Amino acid sequence: MNQKRPTWITNLPKRLIERFFTRKNSSLLIWLSAFIGILAGAMSALFDHGIVWVSEQRLHLIASFGDSNIPLWVIAIPVSSLMAGLAFYLTHRFAPEAGGSGIPEIEGAMEGMRPVRWKRVIPVKFFGGLLALGSGMALGREGPSVQLGGNIGRMISDIFKIDKTDAQALLAAGAAGGLAAAFNAPLAGIMFVIEEMRSQFNYSLTSTKSVFMSAVMATIVMRFVADQDAVITVTQYSHPNLLSLWLYLLLGFCFGVIGLFFNKMLLATQDMYLFIHKNKRWRFVAIGLFLGAVFGALSILEPTFAYSGIELIPEIAGGHYFAGGLMVIFLFRTLTTLVSFGSGAPGGVFAPTLALGTLFGMLFGLAGHALFPEIVTEPGRFAIAGMGGLFAASVRAPITGILLVIEMTSNYEMILPLIVTCLGATMVAQTLGGRPIYTQLLERTMRLSMRQKREEQTRKAMQHLDRKQR
Repeated sequence: MNQKRPTWITNLPKRLIERFFTRKNSSLLIWLSAFIGILAGAMSALFDHGIVWVSEQRLHLIASFGDSNIPLWVIAIPVSSLMAGLAFYLTHRFAPEAGGSGIPEIEGAMEGMRPVRWKRVIPVKFFGGLLALGSGMALGREGPSVQLGGNIGRMISDIFKIDKTDAQALLAAGAAGGLAAAFNAPLAGIMFVIEEMRSQFNYSLTSTKSVFMSAVMATIVMRFVADQDAVITVTQYSHPNLLSLWLYLLLGFCFGVIGLFFNKMLLATQDMYLFIHKNKRWRFVAIGLFLGAVFGALSILEPTFAYSGIELIPEIAGGHYFAGGLMVIFLFRTLTTLVSFGSGAPGGVFAPTLALGTLFGMLFGLAGHALFPEIVTEPGRFAIAGMGGLFAASVRAPITGILLVIEMTSNYEMILPLIVTCLGATMVAQTLGGRPIYTQLLERTMRLSMRQKREEQTRKAMQHLDRKQR
């Protein structure tokens, strides 16, 4: 004889589903963060492989003219020029906020100051980034990966109609996943959000777990697609001589000064470009065409001055350059980094900054070896410490810099000199009045946005007055 089941048993599955998928349920946020991490990792892997593919296709196209009497660098000029020009056009026409690294946009969105138009930003940042980086410009893919990850986080929160507080957590989770996948460094991705976005991030147990989950899942996806090796293959160093730690502190002090001037030059370069193009589309695109031509030629004639610089780090740390060559590369790469990033091209400054830090660190190590050979036996140690030094001084995120270098190079026994260098750089930069570069870039963006709104309002008012007078 069949008995009718009690009502509470019949409604149990429905009640469990409603309870699980309620907006305030932390379990939903964690599961969504895992999904965002998977998407951010897949997007970062696709972006990474896409850059390599576009770069290879460009070089194959240039090499196909090798039998002619025309030099290859001449062929590279129109090819790279068209690629960069198209990247600049896509950015200015469809999503101006996709220009640059995109990290200030994510920070502004977390504060509620900037909109997140993910339907526009994701395709523009992805394809614009492929073209800009593939053309040979001195830009990194890590900043774009952060912005792409953050926009994926906002996309998911919009689809699931997540409330404002939880949407901010998913935005941060996506950004952490993007950085973790780009550098194959989950701890650095987590710490970047907690440390760099400390004024915007809503510190709660659930939001912190969301960031952790996204970074872990993104890294797992990236390692499935690529491999589990460190991003940069360099010598594995043992613990340094304790008597040499004061030299690492001095190196940090030097980076504090360099980082301060680097940030000022970066902002000045952006102002210079704004003065030239005045936010007019075809002037902006013309700048892209010109830069593409320059970096197209450089990528053939002198590749050490082009590209992101990540592929240069093992050669620098391995001692393949003399002091004179290191100084020349450092100066020229500083110039190409400023010219590339300041232009507003869709690319980041993470990797170029790490390369510059490695260059100066190796220079410092060679000088230390010449002056104190008994305690500085391996100058390459200072190259590793230098990777995090300039980053810490410019971004003012020393813990992120320390973790980033350790995870990227697997030099875990270099943690003490890295801490000394990064903290020294941060202390000097702060003492001299330096401010985090992404904070300054966000403030600059907001000022320009307000000025454009005022100019637009003035223009409309003048048009209205002119119509009335007629």
